[in-house]
Amino acid sequence: MVILKDTDIQIIASVKEILNKANLNIVIIPHENPDGDAIGSAIGLAEVLNNIGHNARIVTPNNYPDFLKWFSSDARITVYKDKKKKAKSIIKGADLMFCLDFNEASRAGKLEKRILNFENPKILIDHHPYPTNFCEYTISETKYSSTAELLYDVICTTGFEKKITKSAAEALYTGILTDTGSFAHNTSDPNTFKVVSELMKFGINTDKIQSGVYHNFSADRMKLLGYCLNKKMVVYPELRAAMISISKEELSRFNFKTGDTEGFVNYPLSINNIVFSAIFIEKENIVKASFRSKGNFPANKFSSENFNGGGHLNAAGGESDLPLEETIEKFTQLLPGYKHQLLETII
Repeated sequence: MVILKDTDIQIIASVKEILNKANLNIVIIPHENPDGDAIGSAIGLAEVLNNIGHNARIVTPNNYPDFLKWFSSDARITVYKDKKKKAKSIIKGADLMFCLDFNEASRAGKLEKRILNFENPKILIDHHPYPTNFCEYTISETKYSSTAELLYDVICTTGFEKKITKSAAEALYTGILTDTGSFAHNTSDPNTFKVVSELMKFGINTDKIQSGVYHNFSADRMKLLGYCLNKKMVVYPELRAAMISISKEELSRFNFKTGDTEGFVNYPLSINNIVFSAIFIEKENIVKASFRSKGNFPANKFSSENFNGGGHLNAAGGESDLPLEETIEKFTQLLPGYKHQLLETII
């Protein structure tokens, strides 16, 4: 039996008891700008819940990338930003809510108030540190590579592993694949590969999944990537750091679509001796930031201290309410203060 290190056994028992009830209407909500782990976890959970006999629906705060729309699952997904009335109706009619892959309600964007005002039980399943207390049942385990990996163990621990289908396994595998950067990071725990091996027993086509996620981009996206690496990447070799910035005008020039910049922040880490990478993307009234690091340099601490964000040791997000140029200047001025840590980082 799987033992969840940081979750009270009574919480697991309570979740199992709830799910053993008949014919529940369940809404599953991932975070805003859902990535592969968020969507994969949501679809995998919806498949399992529907196989138990419940009516599970997914409501995403906004749209998600086209390269995550190839799943074989029949799980029903409603995008709140596009169909507010329908999404509100689904949430209002739900007996139970699952919040996946985020640690505070604000991470769900425009759905924050809907979550906080939801009167029936809420269950959080997440692997990010420092969850806030906005759900009745919190399953938060930071040792996991991804929420999808954690979700698989939750499903097994609550006794519903026989409800996992090939479609559910495909979605959960995708969540693990994407949150580990195709198994390039967050894979120090053998359990990650144990779960992957179990999912592969369902006959999922891992080559197809790899192609769907990483070889399914538009020509415009590839041109934007080339432009960023050639024109917008700044390297600070003396600080073992690098940065990419993208303005709204540049996004428009390359016909930006949701998800087109996914993974861009990782590219500078391929440069010899670079251990910290940042990307700043200008949005409406805000600049979105992502940070990645190698070794023990704390990308999450850097983000929380300076850019109102957080996340994992080697992968974090944040934001800035300063204009893009001032945000870049702020980052440039901050880096020397971390010089000692950057130079001492072992990879």
